[in-house]
This record gives sequence, C-alpha cells and structure tokens, in this order.
Amino acid sequence: MERQNILNFMTNNKELLLVHTSMYNVRLEHPINIMLTPQFYTVKKEAIPVKYAYQAKKIAPSLFDGLLEEDGKYDYIVFKEKVEDEESWVFIAYNIEKIIRFLESKGIDTNKVSKVFFIQQAITQFGKASLSLGDTEVLSVIDNTVVVIPRIVFGEDNIPSLRFTNEFTPKDSGISIKSSTASQSTLMTQTQAFTLITIFMLFAGMFIVEGSRYSSDTEEEKVEIESIYQTYPYLQSTYTRQDAIDTYKNIDRDERRKRDVIKTVSSMIFKGVTLTSLKIDEKKIISEFLCSDTMVSTRIKELVKKLENKLLTAKGDTKIIVEGTL
Repeated sequence: MERQNILNFMTNNKELLLVHTSMYNVRLEHPINIMLTPQFYTVKKEAIPVKYAYQAKKIAPSLFDGLLEEDGKYDYIVFKEKVEDEESWVFIAYNIEKIIRFLESKGIDTNKVSKVFFIQQAITQFGKASLSLGDTEVLSVIDNTVVVIPRIVFGEDNIPSLRFTNEFTPKDSGISIKSSTASQSTLMTQTQAFTLITIFMLFAGMFIVEGSRYSSDTEEEKVEIESIYQTYPYLQSTYTRQDAIDTYKNIDRDERRKRDVIKTVSSMIFKGVTLTSLKIDEKKIISEFLCSDTMVSTRIKELVKKLENKLLTAKGDTKIIVEGTL
C-alpha cells in the first residue's frame, strides 16, 4: 500500500512543500506554497545589459533555443542574482502543464496551491550543505546553481544535510498555478455573476456622478490655469510653451531610440552567441558579439539586414561588431 502524508497547515501561515519526483503522495487540507526542484525546470544565467526583468524576459525563449522539448509549451521567470559583487540574470523555463500533471499524480489538489517557487530562488539557504531527496538523490550547489546529484557521489556519511523549512521561502515573487482539472470551469457561478453585476452597477453610478461634476471641474481647471499664468507669466506665450514641449519631446525620442537599440541587441542573443560589450552614447551604439562558429555569425549578419533600423551594420567573422548611429 502506497504511503501517504496528510498536511494539515494553519490557513493564515502557508507552509512550503518541497516537490520532487521521488516524493510520497500528499493530501492537502489547507492552501500551501510549493517549491520545485530542478527536475521540473531548466535554468540559465546570463550577464545581459538590461535594467528591468520584463526586458530580460523578452529574450528568454532565444536563450533556451535547442535546450527544451520542441513539442512543449514553456513559460519563463527571470530574476537577478548577485554573487561576489557580480550580478547576472537568472532565467528559468518551465512547463506548467507537466507540473500540474505531476502534482495531481501525487494527490495534490492544485486549487490549494497558492504560489509556486523554484529552489534556485533559495540558493542562499544552502551554503556548503546539501538537501536530501530520499534514498538516492540530494540537492546541492555547483557553480552557484542548485542541481540534483546522486547520493552515492557523497558517500554514505559525508552529506552535510539541511532541513527543509519555511525559511526556504524566497523573497522573490513566485508564480500562480491554474489547475486544468475538470472541476475548474470557465463558466461563472451564480454568486460570481451577481458579484460582477454589483460591481458594474457601482461603476455605472460612479460614471454618472463623475459626469455631473465634469462641467464644474472644467471651470475649476480654467481658474487654476489662470493662476499658473499669473505666477509664471512667460508661460502665456504660445511659442514658449511649444519650445518646452519640443525640448522634452526630443529627449523622450532619444531615450526611446536607446531603448529600441537595447531590444534590438537583445534579439541577437541566442544559442552560440555571447554579448561581450555594449556601448551606447548620445550619438552611436557599438556592440560586440562572440559567436561559436561562422554559421552563427552569418545568422547575426542576416538579422541585422532584416532589422527596421537600417542604420545598423555588422562586420567580422566569429567576432561580430554591430554599430550604428542613434
């Protein structure tokens, strides 16, 4: 008879459950968070010169080109990781459908799973110790990446073991899981329908009230504008106002062009390509790529030719320099 654990947790204090392929069946009585081992995701690290996670996430699919199953549907999360004063972006690819199927095979009601985390997000909890995954495998850290290693590599008595607790819960946000079971319907319940009707009626009332205030608000705005003109007389000049608008419009245009250039450079990073340098000033951009072979470098040059930004040019063999004016 298969062993089964029953998890009965405080509702207002969600426990963290470690999910791995050799785990026992679990029955949940209250919502929890789960943490996935590398058996359920693929990780890559790259030092990419972008500022925000949403920018890095856009190039995630190209980074995993050739590393994932072609027939799978993958999503990605991206976060920064700092090691010895060096920052890099961590990219994690996961197939949510496979994760859901595995959870359901272990008796886990996915409607009771609040957040899903990845063990790579909790790498600081490891130090030099390892985390046991049953009788045959352990979680350990190699090159600042959490990996699954056969227990036999350590020997029977040489594993500095960790105890998995809620302290592994990352500060980074997790992902929300949506169950694909039949119990989760796309149709609204009657209670949900009444709730939406109430919300729509409330919005309708707000629009009516706001409409009645519109005319009086317009008069107040005129008074406020006159007050501003009295305080700053030079703004009464149409030419002065237009000059200020044109100045900021030019600044905004230049910044937009710089952001577009970063997106363009990011699109050239894929398997076999490493961005070694990127310089952007007010007038030009110079980016340097190191390609694994001439086929990859040819692909880079073809991408540059197809880009809408016709000012960019590419030259070189396996070391490609892409430059252009802004």
